[in-house]
Amino acid sequence: MTVVAVVAAVLLISAAVLTSYRILAGPSTLDRVVGIDSVIGITAAGLAVWAVYSDDTTVLPGVVALALVGFLGSAAVSRFRVRDDR
Repeated sequence: MTVVAVVAAVLLISAAVLTSYRILAGPSTLDRVVGIDSVIGITAAGLAVWAVYSDDTTVLPGVVALALVGFLGSAAVSRFRVRDDR
């Protein structure tokens, strides 16, 4: 099980690095918003991997909170972006 957790952590770190490039080099605001939303999802997945690795379920409310913040942030940005396009 430790090998699986380490492989998952390495993949999540590489995804975070690639997503950070998208945030920094994104030509538009929506590219950056998608990148930030992806980083929030990667962080939630990282917390879930940590919960499995350490057998500690106290971080699971943090995973739910991060998912909620990511969803609400994306919905708010898309709503205001649609309003600006009109």
